[in-house]
Amino acid sequence: MALEKKTVPIVKDVKSELVFTKKNYQLLLISMAIVALGFILMMGTTGDIYDFRRTLLAPLVVLFGFAFGIYAILKK
Repeated sequence: MALEKKTVPIVKDVKSELVFTKKNYQLLLISMAIVALGFILMMGTTGDIYDFRRTLLAPLVVLFGFAFGIYAILKK
């Protein structure tokens, strides 16, 4: 009685590799929130259009949010 070897085809688990990881998406959401906060600061509630918050602080917060978004995209 001869024993027959059964050949089992090797099935490789093919996972679709995403470009970004979960951490990248979290950092992108944080950067979008920072940009939104900057635009909210830019809206303001007072009538003075030339105050510190609208002319300097809010644009810097928006730029920081965009820079943080670039960091989130490039992070490996």
